[in-house]
Amino acid sequence: MGVLVLLFGATKLPQMARSLGQSARVFKAEARGMKEDEAAAKRDKDSASEPQQLTTGEASAPVTASNAEEAQRKETKN
Repeated sequence: MGVLVLLFGATKLPQMARSLGQSARVFKAEARGMKEDEAAAKRDKDSASEPQQLTTGEASAPVTASNAEEAQRKETKN
């Protein structure tokens, strides 16, 4: 502790400690935010990969052909 006082001076130590504490809080908040983002992305991925089930009375989505399939059908007609 005495070495720190000699290197930085007694007036600078409280400022340095405050700055270090603020930096630690910001780092923790960012780490927590990244974990929450990863969890949300995983939930979105899991829900997108599950097939959606229809409830009674709900119409299914119409099946449409992709542009490549349409072009292939037109070529085979001609």
